[in-house]
Amino acid sequence: MTRDDARLKRLLEEEKSKLEDDIAHLSSIKYRRITSSNHMAESATAAYDQASNQALLKQLQHRLKRVDRALAKFENGTYGYCENCGKPIDFARLKALPDARFCLQCQRERETMGGRHLGPRALEQGDI
Repeated sequence: MTRDDARLKRLLEEEKSKLEDDIAHLSSIKYRRITSSNHMAESATAAYDQASNQALLKQLQHRLKRVDRALAKFENGTYGYCENCGKPIDFARLKALPDARFCLQCQRERETMGGRHLGPRALEQGDI
């Protein structure tokens, strides 16, 4: 561990624990059935809340996958190396985003016209 990898691993483990708690909380919420007999404004609010919570749950689950992937990299010795070019990822970038998969240059290329086109489902599919 040439940098402060132990600190980064600890940050990832703490993030994983927090994400698991948040996912468990959102998953435990019981929604009441939305029917036409409810007041229209109440039905709209309930539908919005349910949709918002489901979207948040999906984002948290995606984030947890990224954190798990980063922790697995510690185990196989590839943590901190760009998945595209294989060069070390700058420590400052890892401090800011411990689950970063790409060095700054490769990430920029992925996000610009010269990189691979990322569709609207890129985040969900783990491409970002």
